[in-house]
Amino acid sequence: MYLKQFLLYTVFTGILLAAAGWLHAQSTDNPNYQVGYDSQGKPIKKVTKADTLQHRNPLEDSITISYRYYDSSNIRKLDSSISDFYLRFNVPNTYVDLGNYGNAAHSLIFTPFMKPGWDAGFHAYDVYNFTVQDSKFYQTTRPYSELTYLIGSKQEQMIQLQHTQNRNADFNFGFDFRFLNSPGEMKNDNTNHNNLRFTTSYTSRNRRYGNFFIFINNKIRSSENGGTQTQGALDSLKASSGLGSVFQLPVKLGDASAYQNNFFTAGISTGTIYDESIILFRQYYDFGQKDSVVQDTVTYRLFYPRLRLQHTFKYSSNTYVFQDQNPSDSSYRYFYNYIITNDTIYYKDKWTNVSNDFSIISFPEKKNLNQYLKLGGGLEEIKGVFGVYEKQYTNIYGSVEYRNRTRNKKWDMIVNGQLYLAGGYAGDYSAYISLKRELSKKLGSLEIGATDVSRTPSFVTDQFISAFPSTSSGTYGKENIAKVFANIYLPIADLRIYGNYYAITNYVYFNGYFSSVQDGSIFNLLHVGLEKKIKLSRRINWYTAFDLQQTTPGAPINVPFILSRNRIAFEGNFYKNLYLSTGIEVRYYTPYKADGYSPLVGQFYKQDDITLYNKPDVNLFLNFRIKSFKAFVRVENLNTISLPDFTFNNRNFGAPDYPSRAFWFRLGIWWSFVN
Repeated sequence: MYLKQFLLYTVFTGILLAAAGWLHAQSTDNPNYQVGYDSQGKPIKKVTKADTLQHRNPLEDSITISYRYYDSSNIRKLDSSISDFYLRFNVPNTYVDLGNYGNAAHSLIFTPFMKPGWDAGFHAYDVYNFTVQDSKFYQTTRPYSELTYLIGSKQEQMIQLQHTQNRNADFNFGFDFRFLNSPGEMKNDNTNHNNLRFTTSYTSRNRRYGNFFIFINNKIRSSENGGTQTQGALDSLKASSGLGSVFQLPVKLGDASAYQNNFFTAGISTGTIYDESIILFRQYYDFGQKDSVVQDTVTYRLFYPRLRLQHTFKYSSNTYVFQDQNPSDSSYRYFYNYIITNDTIYYKDKWTNVSNDFSIISFPEKKNLNQYLKLGGGLEEIKGVFGVYEKQYTNIYGSVEYRNRTRNKKWDMIVNGQLYLAGGYAGDYSAYISLKRELSKKLGSLEIGATDVSRTPSFVTDQFISAFPSTSSGTYGKENIAKVFANIYLPIADLRIYGNYYAITNYVYFNGYFSSVQDGSIFNLLHVGLEKKIKLSRRINWYTAFDLQQTTPGAPINVPFILSRNRIAFEGNFYKNLYLSTGIEVRYYTPYKADGYSPLVGQFYKQDDITLYNKPDVNLFLNFRIKSFKAFVRVENLNTISLPDFTFNNRNFGAPDYPSRAFWFRLGIWWSFVN
């Protein structure tokens, strides 16, 4: 009943705001009204029929394109650099996976989940998803498209399509599609992911009304083999086996007779199936001040917002499944101490979340939209279904935000907070503050800030409701994570220094295949790092990144003490249109007790029995760009070579019992088009 009233109220509010924007737009939709707007929203002379008789503009086929992320006012340009493959690859260089592109992955840098309110708790595949936060809204003078094709060893491939265009100066749409498929090297670790995103943005001609729309659909399909059955399973391969022999290793999960190492195989007999759909619609109406400027006998009509009414509707649906259609009772008993009660295993949590957020935004300075005060509140209706059980929450929250980015762009201050006032998550909150100072073009910038989050533990840790077989040690209190951070950027030295200091209380984590616990103590983690470009000669550059992490003794977190990545590249511009970057890349992290992985609950868990002593990852690369065509050729994991027989079986491990890839070849192209 509440959900129906909630939806009716949402639709009714949207109609009122849309109608108000349309009616006001009609008051200035006069064909003699000599004003238009370029792709940046700046006023220009409006095109009339007489203008069509003028000579063709020689710059007509050029493109001006910019974008900004959702909920950000910073305007950005497209990046055409080729020096770093990972600026375009969807998995960051700080991540490790379970041995195949598309398998569960996590960061070597401590990155806790810091959002108040509801959270299902399944984050092992987040890196492969499109999100609202990374959605881009473009402004472009010409239709723009980009085609991505990546192919790797063992039939690994990724295809991505991007397109955006402005139908006019007021309306833009764009879409992204990504397909990832990798059969993998081992039994039962094939992956098949699909991601789709569609966005639109609209601003009325009088600049009073605007809206943004986002649709996202993520489909994650990943087989789970549980890793090798014994820790020394690779030793027998080093003397006589070659590439691909790792497929013969016995694994803990999956019916080997039902699995084929085939590119076209997308079925998941034993593994993880996650589905996510998101619909977001934001609209606003501005009250403000009209103005005009006369130049060359043309009158430009201007509008400065002073007060904004904003409404955001969001609907999300998440389904999390682990299934095994042919479970082996002996395997589950021996490796997981788990007793099977049915012919198949099927765990499923399904969530729907409908929220409405209403805000009032004040702009104190009419010519600076990056200075504002925002007051808002929202209502959430959350429903979870777990087999025969259901759970519903109705939450009410309030929010506040103040931003002041000065017109000279030297100071940028952000303060925001959110508090859940009532409902199942009452008392959850987040608070954030940052201050950034642009010193100069040579000296760069300095940023300092802090954030504090108090949140209800993720739902998967609730053993009494979730369909997944997790166990808890009792009723958990709210988890609190405080963070202080700083960033220094010195362009004169091509140097960036950053640091994060965490203070954590009531930390909830998994410490086994099924069990979660809460650590009631207070512990700390310090993370400092730097990125530096060193010019060795006119054409040779050394790019280094160094991260150091230190925790309080006895803290329930295991992270490598040092993580370092270095690239030495021969770079330059040759033959006018050829840009080249080629060289060697090495990543190394110190031995540490890496988290294990539980496929039955989809969680990385803390373990203290096995230490990973991985060798440095060594890769060769050749990157080049010719006009709008970019290519990345990589030969990876040369560190796995065994001499003198030149086989590749000295593998590293992404997690205990999960060997990483051996010798690997990748070819990727990113080709952009202006229509």
